[in-house]
Amino acid sequence: MTTASQGHPKRWLILGVICLAQLTVLLDNTVLNVAIPTLSRELGATTSDVQWLINAYSLVQSGLLLTAGNAADRYGRKKMLVTGLALFGLGSLAAGLADSTGQLIAARAGMGVGGALLLTTTLAVAMQIFTLEEQPRAIGIWSAVNALGFAAGPLLGGFLLNHFRWGVIFLINLPVVALGLAAVVVLVPESKNPRGDRPDLLGALLSTVGMAALVYAIITGPEHGWTSARVLGTTLFALGVLALFAYVESRIPHPMLDPHFFRDRRFTGAVAGAVLITFGMGGALFLLTQHLQFVLGYGALEAGLRTAPLALAVVALNFTGLSARWTARLGTPVSIALGMVLMSAGLVSVATLASHGYSGTLLGLLLIGAGCAIANPAMAHAIMSAIPPAKAGVGAGINGTLAEFGNGLGVAVLGAVLTSRFAAESLPSALAAAGSAAERRRLVDTYASGLTAGQLVGAVAVLLGGLTAAALLRRAERADLEPAVAP
Repeated sequence: MTTASQGHPKRWLILGVICLAQLTVLLDNTVLNVAIPTLSRELGATTSDVQWLINAYSLVQSGLLLTAGNAADRYGRKKMLVTGLALFGLGSLAAGLADSTGQLIAARAGMGVGGALLLTTTLAVAMQIFTLEEQPRAIGIWSAVNALGFAAGPLLGGFLLNHFRWGVIFLINLPVVALGLAAVVVLVPESKNPRGDRPDLLGALLSTVGMAALVYAIITGPEHGWTSARVLGTTLFALGVLALFAYVESRIPHPMLDPHFFRDRRFTGAVAGAVLITFGMGGALFLLTQHLQFVLGYGALEAGLRTAPLALAVVALNFTGLSARWTARLGTPVSIALGMVLMSAGLVSVATLASHGYSGTLLGLLLIGAGCAIANPAMAHAIMSAIPPAKAGVGAGINGTLAEFGNGLGVAVLGAVLTSRFAAESLPSALAAAGSAAERRRLVDTYASGLTAGQLVGAVAVLLGGLTAAALLRRAERADLEPAVAP
């Protein structure tokens, strides 16, 4: 294995291969968003079903990412990349052939297992094959692929739904997985931690159960009441399990989440920003695609096309290296703050101007894209640089866990905000039962009000994330400088 100080001779080609694998997984995080109306009609999916279709995938990933990263460091990152691609392909096949919401939720959870292995190994491999000087540029490209998958999912889903049965949005993964497997076997070098650590199976179990229980409480809160015994009991159970997880991790010799990492202020600041940015963005995009279809009346493909400017802005700024140069000039704290202020402003634009036509939505998407291009690579690099290179898989697992958990929690919380304003199971079923045009108009207006409220909550979360991360990272930089200037 070529060391990071020298760089692998085929590192840029390898980056392309691992980004292809990454893109396949990330597309499935958002591809279902434009399929929501179709699933509501053809499978009878309720609002709660739809949230679980999305969260089953992301919560399984967020629960397993740390263990997957630990396994990659110990047993080999190439081996885990191949295993993840194979498992993801099998899960995609099961999802494409499902004929009920229960089967689809189970298949999506299975896909999350393969996705966990892929998300950890791609970033870990990138950190191993590039020089320290090249790592920010490589992470910028990796982050651009993240954003591309995040925003291009609705576009791809809309195109496929316009021409095929809904199951093809999963079956399309199969040829990409086959190509990725062949390329990984031929090109990607093997690397692992010479020491290795024992996998923390108890930690993986506790984190998965705790997060799933917490999101379940949030999803069912509007339906059963936030003070009901079911919701309060589930919330207390979730907090108890997560507290036990934190206790176990601080006591065992080989934790998958080393508590010592949190003593690094760079790491803590990046963690705080990553959770809030994905919380706001994941939930807001979930609501945006519904607004375009249910409220503005666009078809699935039209809705996907109208979200594409977000991805195009990120790709343009990251692949040209502009965002990396801005970050080098401004510094990490200012870059993160600037990026997340732009993203928050974009979400506000979408929430307040979307009802007046597409121009307000377009402005918001471009602002969000510019903010993503600046903030995301800076935060990912801050997390990875705060962790020893031998534990790159664990670092990637932490980064991925924060992204997946924040995204899943954002869908749950902002979905709950929507549900608190619009109590019906789904807008299509409510419109079908409406007795007059005036009643249907009232239902659409109520639904739009709930969407706007949810998007504004997401904007506040993103803004808070930017300010928090920037402040903590600035303090970390000053603390690092103090020993040098003390004499």
